Parts: sequence; structure tokens; C-alpha cells
Amino acid sequence: MEIWNRIEQSFKRRFIAYLERKFARDVLLPQLLNIKHVRRILVIRQHDQLGDFLLATPVLRALRENFPEAHIGVVVREYFADVVLENPHIDERLVFKEHGTRWTVRDLRAFWRQLKKGWDMAIVLNTVSHSVTSDLLAHFSGAKFIVGSEHKIFPGCSRNFFYNLVAPFWEGERHQTERNLDIVRHIGVDTDDHSEFMQLTQDEKIEALQVLENAGLQIDAPVIGMHIGAGKVANRWPITYFRELADSLRQRYDAQIILFWGPKEKLLSQSFLEQASFKPILVPPGDLRNIAAHFSQCDVLVCNDTGVMHLAAAAHVPLLAIFGPTDPNEWKPIGDRFVALRDASQKTEDVSVEQVLHELQALVGEKMVQKEGADAPETHVQDVVEDLDVSDAELDSYISALETGKRNPREDAAAEREGSDD
Repeated sequence: MEIWNRIEQSFKRRFIAYLERKFARDVLLPQLLNIKHVRRILVIRQHDQLGDFLLATPVLRALRENFPEAHIGVVVREYFADVVLENPHIDERLVFKEHGTRWTVRDLRAFWRQLKKGWDMAIVLNTVSHSVTSDLLAHFSGAKFIVGSEHKIFPGCSRNFFYNLVAPFWEGERHQTERNLDIVRHIGVDTDDHSEFMQLTQDEKIEALQVLENAGLQIDAPVIGMHIGAGKVANRWPITYFRELADSLRQRYDAQIILFWGPKEKLLSQSFLEQASFKPILVPPGDLRNIAAHFSQCDVLVCNDTGVMHLAAAAHVPLLAIFGPTDPNEWKPIGDRFVALRDASQKTEDVSVEQVLHELQALVGEKMVQKEGADAPETHVQDVVEDLDVSDAELDSYISALETGKRNPREDAAAEREGSDD
């Protein structure tokens, strides 16, 4: 296996070295760029992480502010392409599918036509990674000017040779939003608003609110969303802590809890429900716009350091994120309404429930009024207040009932028992 890896790496080096000899562009001074001639701009942020893309949305805002009449397109991965719908900062999206098996001949032709539409400038946002594919897309767009960072040079190359406008890289700790903006600052483009952005429609928000109200949501009480998952296990706050937090919020402030989780995290949701002393409102995994619309109905979202943290921030939802190995100084959404908690140990389990409760009081404000007689009851991670015994079938039934606007089957059963008692 090691031999094949060496062969593969050797082939890549030779291939990229060949590309440098064939396609290297002469570097231009940004002062020579005539802004008036830039009418069509293609932005390529092709890294396959949702959070990375949303951290780059301030670049789209900066381009729109500086080129108000330009036609701006963006290459975006298929699975989160919908987050740029309704975005006033762009005019066109070029959807790049993750896997070759998902491309049809028709898809390829349509994408190629978009790519060859006559772009004046291509901007490659290579910060956390550098993709040969992204550079080739910029090259084949035919853009006269290609902007990118001098950082992350391909092995065996002298520089990032596809670019003729090469932005300097600033060493040291720097927020990823700043890293993205640094690339376009090289050509004099900037913005005062560094917040992540996606545009939800009023209809999307209303539909989400109706679903939640059918599930029992009451907007006069604090509404706390909890997204309990994360792709990286080290980024997850323990599920028992989430449960303890939910119980404390319910007991102290009569808060309503809306539970979210990811597509591959059903076991996490079951674990939470098996331990909880009450039944939260459940929002099962769905498309990103739908999840963001449900986030928008929360007073605050408690979550881990993961892509949905940035999804909530882009939808302007206040949030409290628990960080572990990742540095929030580089990755936390920018803004006072977004709080990151991280222990010096860099372990999520060392962030306490009481720390989270304290920060939530500041975020939610006057809605977080402690109930009379609720003197911060002691809760312990190992306590199970009620044995909910949530099986796969019951969880599916519970979710199905919520999706159709019905009551929880448990509540229906309870109502029937009360009726028979009468």
C-alpha cells in the first residue's frame, strides 16, 4: 500500500509540474487591473465543507458592494448549493457534483456552457486547502484575470502558477473569514460586514413556524434549539450534558426545547430521548434551507463546532457553540450574538452545563426569567428521570406524527387512558 501511495504522489507531482510548464501565467500588479472592464466575475470556493463555504460569503458581499453592476457567479458543491438561493450578492450558481457517478452527459454540457460564458475574472478562495480542480476550473473559464492566494503551493511547484493576481498570505492566527477576504483585498475589494450570510424567504420561515406550532411550540416562553451532532466525534459535547442542560432549562425557566440532529446521528437522538425527563419538539434531518428556517424560530441555538453552527449564523440565529480541538478565534462565526465556549484542555467534556446556562442567560435576555420556587435543582448526568424506552419504531412514529402536524403517539395514548378513566 505504501508503494502505491508513493507512486500516486510521484504521478501527481509530475502532472502538476507539467501543468506549471504549460499553463503558468505572468504575475500582474493589482494596480494594472482596470476595474471598469470587469463585468463578469466567477468565484470558486469548491472545498466540500459547508462551514468553509459560508465563511466565504462575506467575499460575495464585498464583490457586490464593489461591483454593483457586475454579473457574479459562484461554483458551489451540490450538497449545499441551495444555501446560495435568494442570495442578492450573486446572479448565477454553477453546481459541481461531488462524485463522478452523479454526472450525466447533460450535466457536464450544462456546466461547461456556464463555465465558458466569458468571465472577465475568476477568484479562487483557497484557504484551508488547495484544489487542482478549482484551479483548472478557473483556467478553463477563460478569465483574463485569476485571483488567488500565494499560500499552499502544490508540491514540486515554484508558486501558484494558475494565478496572475497573487494575494499575499499573512502568517499567524487569523480568522478564516479574514483569510478569504485577504484574497480579494489584493485587488482593492473589501466590506465592513464580515458576517456569514444566507437569505431565507418569509414563506420558508412561516412554514417552519407552522410546523413547530403544530408540534406544540409556544413563542411566549424561551425557545432553545439544540443541535446535538457533529461529524467529528471529538467536536461533540457529551449527549448527557445536552440532556442535563435541557432538563435544567425546562425546570428553571420553563423553556421549550427543539431538538435537531444530523442525517447519520439517529442514535444520538435516541440516547437523548431515553434520558430526558420531558419530550422536546423534534426536527428530524432535512434539507439545509428547511433546517435553517427552523433554526430561525429559536431564541438561541446550542450546538457543537460543526457546519450547522455556520448555517445558523448565516441565518442570523443567536448561538452558543461548544468548541473542542478547533480554535474558535479562527472558526467561530463573527459577531456578538455568537458565543463560543472552549476549555483550556481543548476537550468538549470539560465545558460545564453551568457555564452554558450562564452564557444562555446573557444571550436570551429577559425571556430567561427563572420560575418562582425553581432554585437551580441539582441534576446529575447519570440520573434518568423517566424511562422513555425510545425504540427505532417509536422514534420514527414520533417524527412522523410531528411531520404531519399530529400529536405525539404517547400523548394520544395518554389521552385515551384519561378518557377511559372518566
